[in-house]
Amino acid sequence: MANEKLFSKTEINNNTFKNRYVVAPMTRISAEQDGRANERMRNYYERYAKGGFSAIISEGIYIDDRYSQGYADQPGLSSAEHVNSWKPVVDAVHKHSVLFLAQLMHAGGQSQANRYTDETIAPAPVAPKGEQLGFYGGSGPYQTPKAMTDEDIQQVKEAFVQSALRAKEAGFDGVEIHGANGYLLDEFLTDYFNQRQDSYGPSLTNRLRFIRETITDIRNAVGPDFVVGIRISQIKVSDAEHKWAEGEQDAETIFSELGKTALDYIHVTDKDAAAPAFGNQSRTLAQAAKDFSGLPVIANGKLGDPEKAETLLKDNHADFVSLGTSALANPDLPNKVYNHHEIKPFDFENTLLPKAYVKDHELQMEIIHEEKFNGCCK
Repeated sequence: MANEKLFSKTEINNNTFKNRYVVAPMTRISAEQDGRANERMRNYYERYAKGGFSAIISEGIYIDDRYSQGYADQPGLSSAEHVNSWKPVVDAVHKHSVLFLAQLMHAGGQSQANRYTDETIAPAPVAPKGEQLGFYGGSGPYQTPKAMTDEDIQQVKEAFVQSALRAKEAGFDGVEIHGANGYLLDEFLTDYFNQRQDSYGPSLTNRLRFIRETITDIRNAVGPDFVVGIRISQIKVSDAEHKWAEGEQDAETIFSELGKTALDYIHVTDKDAAAPAFGNQSRTLAQAAKDFSGLPVIANGKLGDPEKAETLLKDNHADFVSLGTSALANPDLPNKVYNHHEIKPFDFENTLLPKAYVKDHELQMEIIHEEKFNGCCK
């Protein structure tokens, strides 16, 4: 059968994936102002469930009522009201026997809107590079964040734990910890963001400590049967060209350490998942994650072409492919591929519409951070 690997079943932590297609997390800013999920979001996610994907990873969900929110109208999991609002969305996805994972996110210094505070926090008082994202409602440079205290670090770890427990209560099958794209956990991992001189920096091993501890705390809280994954990248919302200083050597340290934790999978995102990530003749980021961690790997980055995705899987560089722009243009992409139907190309200008102008139900994809900036989904 064509695309045999793409349509093969597999398991993660006793959860069956009917194929290797996963919907990537994509920022939409279409929740209620207070962070509650709504019917628009339910319809959006259910379209992918109907379209044949084996699993869906939610947009980034903020975790507390302090510093974690990154964008106006971003959904949260910081209260009972948030939990109850997500339940109909989760039920709509599960109705089609599709797995649903909640991506838990702390925006850190890259926050550009927060209904709870006007301040931001990060490992050190280092402002992100570049400008805020206009189509997310931001403008001008990022503000300089406050350096986190030990108390702040403990509070954030506890917020991740409580948010994971709320995700479990809402019915999600697991959580994905957002450790990519320049948000808080990635800021701890990044050398120029993390200028701490304590046990959380400045060596790479110390910069990994916050991520390792967060994973451990979440696993201890949710138990062994709840899926726990993490998303990792070199590139950032504010720095699309960033690379780890020591290339594959850093990748080996990072992914080896993650492989020793209680994670069930690693989700990596790059401009092109099939391209060398550390210079000519180097591994792809997915291959590095696979080789050094020993964990199942989800690859993201320009994998809408089924032949390209199939090759990546057959070469054992990844176990799953996650799609962003290709899924936006084709919410039924797995069904199309299986039935040999044409796949529509992604049209940024016609797909990326402010929600005030969205009238057609098929265009409820309000604001997505996508290839216009760094070639991958957030």
